[in-house]
Amino acid sequence: MDDFSRSWTALLAAVAGLDDADFARPSGCTGWLVRDLVCHLVIDAQDILITLATPAATEPTRNAVTYWDVAGTPPTGEDPLDALTVRLAGAYEEPWLLKFHLDDVGSAAGRAAGLAAPDLRVSTRDEVFTLADYLSVYVLESTLHHLDLIAHLPDAPAPPPEGLARSRELLTAIAGTPFPSSLSDRDALLIGTGRRSPTESERAELGSLASKLPLILG
Repeated sequence: MDDFSRSWTALLAAVAGLDDADFARPSGCTGWLVRDLVCHLVIDAQDILITLATPAATEPTRNAVTYWDVAGTPPTGEDPLDALTVRLAGAYEEPWLLKFHLDDVGSAAGRAAGLAAPDLRVSTRDEVFTLADYLSVYVLESTLHHLDLIAHLPDAPAPPPEGLARSRELLTAIAGTPFPSSLSDRDALLIGTGRRSPTESERAELGSLASKLPLILG
């Protein structure tokens, strides 16, 4: 719960600190500008609120690791939902409108999560999770998107170390093999999810894990 709060709050703060010109820069998501990514974060915040308001009475069917489906190919940015996000982002016209909307709905999502019990069962994507597991999903989601946000903004604040460490733990569990200790948490996440390619020496250190990468999470 604390890791979610730290990661989510840091991501909202990073967006709030962007200059207008930053919204037209590329993000770390293929085919998306920063403004498109921020629009996606608005949708993420809405999903959190919807899920928190969708309690379930049955046993959990997935957890923070099994939530993720691992695809065989990276996204191209041409998926209909991805394209819709780009159109929605363009409709805002002014960056401050996107900032305002994300701060509004994103802050509400953070407050609602903080008020809920960790063992609450919630439903999303036709699956049931404990709230603690569901919010752990968003530690990884928000940390990766924080890295996407700042991919071409070297002076922007990085994700909190606790979120990076927890995200590495989750990605390691998804991969089923630990990442080399020589890799920082940030590099393990970037390489592990295909956000950057490993160097020759990093590939050697990855060993058999290299053949499983990248892990395209969906």
